[in-house]
Amino acid sequence: MLESPVIAIVEDDDAMREALSDLLQVLGLPCRTFDRAESFLAAHELSAFGCLVSDVRLPGISGLDLLQRLKERGSTMPVIIVTSYADPGIQSRALEGGAYAYLTKPFTDEVLLRHLNSALRSNNPLGDGNEQEDAPDG
Repeated sequence: MLESPVIAIVEDDDAMREALSDLLQVLGLPCRTFDRAESFLAAHELSAFGCLVSDVRLPGISGLDLLQRLKERGSTMPVIIVTSYADPGIQSRALEGGAYAYLTKPFTDEVLLRHLNSALRSNNPLGDGNEQEDAPDG
């Protein structure tokens, strides 16, 4: 059996970070959490991550700046941006900057998992596609 890629979570809200981590662990998806973009960037094994889920508003480097830095480094890792602020301008910046998906909190577990599964497939050389946006649920 192939080992699942590790999903990185960058979220400064302790409760949200823990909830995301717990969800992924229950589903058997390994993850590693970070409370700041700087901590994530300092991780020596950035290439070991199969996908990144990052909040937009973080202390220090924002989620959008993190996305830009990863793209500048040549990263092809899918990045799912999450935020509690519905802002079409930020959404446009995220998607134009290469975000795989943009999700507005609160989102359902199913929506996150659908995007994660798709992102992980797209990061695999045998992957089958790429989703760029998520329509609001409900």
